[in-house]
Amino acid sequence: MSVDAAGLWRLNHRLLTVVLDACTADLAELGLDTKEFFVLAEVATSPYPAELASTLVISKASMTAYVRNLVALGFLRREIDDADLRRHRLELTPTGVAARDRALAVLAAEFDRRLDKITSHDRSELARILLALTAAD
Repeated sequence: MSVDAAGLWRLNHRLLTVVLDACTADLAELGLDTKEFFVLAEVATSPYPAELASTLVISKASMTAYVRNLVALGFLRREIDDADLRRHRLELTPTGVAARDRALAVLAAEFDRRLDKITSHDRSELARILLALTAAD
């Protein structure tokens, strides 16, 4: 990795960390820590615990703990998958949907506050660049 690429990676990581840190108290008011928020945000597209752990790059043991907490909070429901009775499928409850949506709104507001520092053209360019960087190879 070149120095420029490493520097850009660090800046991107710093931005994400600063935004998440600014939202920690609001997430805590919802009963969530940041990792649990990411579980709620991704469960609709990756409804199986092992798949979700892989998607979020979280150990299966940690995922088990997060799922237990989110089930206890009433944010997730664990159900037997009708297609494969050996597997559990995770589903957001209405309470979980509301918590996820409120958490997304908090994060969006904080990120938007930072995006206000750049022009609308730069926002469009940032979106284009991020889409290009995250596109499948």
